[in-house]
Amino acid sequence: FEKYINQKQMGAYYTKEDITEYIAKNTIVSYLFDAARKDCRIAFEPDSSLWRLLRDNPDAYLYPAMKKGVIDGQGGTVPIPDEIARGIDKPSRRVGWNRPAWPDSLENALPTETWREYAARRKRCLEVREKLRSGEVRTIDDLITHNLNIRQFAQDSITHCEGPELLRALYKAVSTVTVLDPACGSGAFLFAALNILEPLYEACLDRMRAFTDDLAWSGEPHSSLKFEYFRRELAKVERHPNRIYFILKSIVVHNLYGVDLMEEAVEICKLRLFLKLVAQVDNVSDLEPLPDIDFNIRTGNTLVGYATRKDVRAALGGQQHLGFDDALERIEEQAEEIARKFQQFRLQQTTYGGEITPADKKALRSCQRSLAEELNRYLADQYKVKEKGFKDWLASHKPFHWFVEFHEIMAASGFHAVIGNPPWQEYTAVRKQYRIQGFDTEKCGNLHGIFTERAIDLRGRAGRLSFIVQLPLASSSRMAPVRDELTRTSGGLYVIPFDDRPGKLFEGLENCRSTIFVSTPARQNGPCDLYTTRYQRWATVARQALFEKIRFVLSSASILHPGAFPKFGSSAMSSVFRKVREQSDSILGVLATKRPTDSYVFYQVATGYWVKATIDFPFYAKDGHAGPPPHGQTVYYSDHKTAAQICALLNSSLFYVYFIAYGDCFHLTDALVKAYPPPAKLCEDSGLAVLGQKLQCDLAANARRKTINTRQGSRTEYAEFFVSKSKAIIDQIDALLADHYGFTDEELDFIVNYDIKYRMGGADGALEQ
Repeated sequence: FEKYINQKQMGAYYTKEDITEYIAKNTIVSYLFDAARKDCRIAFEPDSSLWRLLRDNPDAYLYPAMKKGVIDGQGGTVPIPDEIARGIDKPSRRVGWNRPAWPDSLENALPTETWREYAARRKRCLEVREKLRSGEVRTIDDLITHNLNIRQFAQDSITHCEGPELLRALYKAVSTVTVLDPACGSGAFLFAALNILEPLYEACLDRMRAFTDDLAWSGEPHSSLKFEYFRRELAKVERHPNRIYFILKSIVVHNLYGVDLMEEAVEICKLRLFLKLVAQVDNVSDLEPLPDIDFNIRTGNTLVGYATRKDVRAALGGQQHLGFDDALERIEEQAEEIARKFQQFRLQQTTYGGEITPADKKALRSCQRSLAEELNRYLADQYKVKEKGFKDWLASHKPFHWFVEFHEIMAASGFHAVIGNPPWQEYTAVRKQYRIQGFDTEKCGNLHGIFTERAIDLRGRAGRLSFIVQLPLASSSRMAPVRDELTRTSGGLYVIPFDDRPGKLFEGLENCRSTIFVSTPARQNGPCDLYTTRYQRWATVARQALFEKIRFVLSSASILHPGAFPKFGSSAMSSVFRKVREQSDSILGVLATKRPTDSYVFYQVATGYWVKATIDFPFYAKDGHAGPPPHGQTVYYSDHKTAAQICALLNSSLFYVYFIAYGDCFHLTDALVKAYPPPAKLCEDSGLAVLGQKLQCDLAANARRKTINTRQGSRTEYAEFFVSKSKAIIDQIDALLADHYGFTDEELDFIVNYDIKYRMGGADGALEQ
């Protein structure tokens, strides 16, 4: 459905299973362990049998992509060629590291992997393996941080559960978790949640059966009440002809919730879940009534309506309602009554026989509608809607009052897991249809940022949140309010940025660079821990290993640009920019003159794999008239030496890494250039100026004239640059900058070879040298 609707107009994109699974498992499973820990704290002590699972069999929780070519079938390590091994600890000996890894063995290398990438993966795999063996991984968030197989750990935790208390706590968490997609579309994320919860639910029942059977077979005297809870739950399941159908039906009814503005999407979402249920039944006689999930999967506007009691209280108080306290109390009582009826409605479908009558549904819907209509009136007053325009306003805004529609959940502080892919759409595109009120993130201008604020309001105090949104969340200045909200309300924040070249997360779309974030519950004390990854680039053929190779590092958002989420993926990257800051006493903006001079640097705004800066204007002519190229920036300096130095710096791989870490990875903005901290003694370095001039000549020598005829009949000629052909000179520039900043050999090697496979034209495979 999402593939065929107007994606650009609606901002809805089909989300593949690897994305939905990654988001769902790291949000839902981690919540399950948080909830179980509250009910059975002793089972989560550092030396408990739960964490011994990791210590005793660490390889079971390392993803196959991480282990490939590193750990052999017997648990030993795969030896590497001597010529590669020589460079492991000595960057100067890294010869051939940018060639394809294991060229004669498909069993050891991942698709398109170079020796450099393999060596980094190998090092990390063995480091994480040692952390597991030594017992350093002992919280559920540690599994996210080290990108371990959290689903396998959850499954094993239940299957090998030694104590009934822990099993009961995990089963309670699995059977009561509330998962919300506030922009559910056709249900991709809810479907992923269903696939995650079903095997855990089933494992709990199997383990309950093992406990009760072992007790019966032991012949030991015991109380008739022992394991009574387990027997009761098992009996409830056994009353149904198809266990898997009952489990899936229970999850759909009790655990999954979704809202979407499009009625068609909601209907398809429900149909998708129904088909999953029906597919479990081989015999028609085993088919129970399909669940009624009209109250779980709803049509409405996630952003318009009262989400919390606080919202309703503010609405009543703002209108100076004469019976303010009485009105609020009455509304709450009605909402609680609706919640009780809704709970009865759900239990009737799974526990009390599986059938509901039209009268049951009509009574529940009538109560909801009555209270929603009252709240709609309060909201319309806030929107200053007159009686004459009320119906039109209602039709266009489709208000959805979470406080009423899901009162039981919202009264308990909110949903346990909020996941999804909210609309990637400018707010201005929908303002004619509906307006929003009361969002601090409205100034960000994009719906996915506003949805994020709403999601924060909807998740419970112990809840977790994960979305996939557009890339500018990480660094764009207008997304600062969203970053502030996430940082303020998260104890830990995991941020993964993705390119759309050469591989894409969303096939067939252009300019779909994205970011996944995972937010853990806020702590009572202490700041948010920010974990980031490098800017993810991959060939399409390598996508299968993409999420299994994710590497997080504990980052600092304040090294250069406070408030940004830097795209750091290694300690070397953090160290490099810490030294850049420490070894500078100004920014590039200070060196520029306010008035035009004869000494200037021109750089193109559109930036792909190379920053393209020249000391003079590159050739450009339109219909035979030469002039400055469009879509570029000109920065003026007091003398030619300074211009040459800045030109060299802007073309360096170091500056490119800075652009990727703190920019939007497509537009080199004036603000980003001016904020860069040059070396303190830059002005004294004539060698950098010489290299800048040398690079200028080499760029010109390798450039080609290109001609384009536009549809409007114009003829454009310009110089097309091939910066990769000047890589040797750029490496010299980086070596000189490394001396200024005090980089180690390892740090310089990282800079010179950053994303070299793609930057040198090997986007679909390893670089040939």
